[in-house]
Amino acid sequence: MARSLPLVSTIFVLLLLLVATEMGPTMVAEARTCLSQSHRFKGPCVSDTNCASVCKTEGFPSGDCRGFRRRCFCKKHCA
Repeated sequence: MARSLPLVSTIFVLLLLLVATEMGPTMVAEARTCLSQSHRFKGPCVSDTNCASVCKTEGFPSGDCRGFRRRCFCKKHCA
């Protein structure tokens, strides 16, 4: 019995280390999205495709229609 106690203790410590590394903090970098109302889009925004094409002329990678008033908002990843 005296020999099995160190073995059981060693296995227990190894299991604790395994669980602790699995539960440790994970660093996930999430890019924020910045919105800017389009300056060139005229009228109510009905089509996300039209909004995105106008946003591309303004230098943004994409855009979509948002809100109750259906305005065109251009999107890009913030730094």
